[in-house]
Amino acid sequence: MTQILPLHQQIRNDIEAQIRSGALKPGQRIPFEHELMAQYGVSRMTVNKALTPLDEAGLIERRKRAGTFVRLPRLDSTVLDIPDIQIEIETRGEAYHFEVLSYAIRPASSDDERELAGEGGRVLKIEGLHFASDKPLALERRLINLSVVPQAEDVDFSRQSPGHWLLGAVPWTHVENQISATAAEAQTARHLRLDAGAACLVVDRRTWRDRDRVTTVRQIFDGASYRLIAQFDHG
Repeated sequence: MTQILPLHQQIRNDIEAQIRSGALKPGQRIPFEHELMAQYGVSRMTVNKALTPLDEAGLIERRKRAGTFVRLPRLDSTVLDIPDIQIEIETRGEAYHFEVLSYAIRPASSDDERELAGEGGRVLKIEGLHFASDKPLALERRLINLSVVPQAEDVDFSRQSPGHWLLGAVPWTHVENQISATAAEAQTARHLRLDAGAACLVVDRRTWRDRDRVTTVRQIFDGASYRLIAQFDHG
């Protein structure tokens, strides 16, 4: 059963979605508080409860007597911090698809799941393969915190990858990346069509929206087919 979000969360999500989609552009004023009150049929306190986290996340800027305006969205830095594998592959001119290997919605039980969703929380656990031109590029194992992203239950991830959907649907405010190398064990080698022991690049990532943990993911890439490149400017 889909969870019904509190009104302040619905307003917050609506505004976030408009910022991420470009419907609300950087520098554009969002509706005044009294306009939002009328639009959603809520109190000023509820509107303030929706806007305050957006301000703290750096998505909006509240100016005294002038109103509330969209700041430069974090989407502009996502390319550096959270690569969208689908966009990267399509930009290279290759066909992309995501194949779901396993899918489960369940109470948090393992240490990783409880760390993400807390005691009594629920998670969506999904494992899948990213393909570039029909060749497997990366094996992905992901957990999504359903108390923060309940709408993930209704998404068909055979049509788009979880990472691609999350980048568009849930603006993040903090990300932690850990990059390492490993030799492909038997199951990973089979999924990626590699020899056992082949070199692989591993990316472990955790993301937050404010204080809420959103997702934990491990992506294992064919080391011969994928590179991570960072560029730095020294002023």
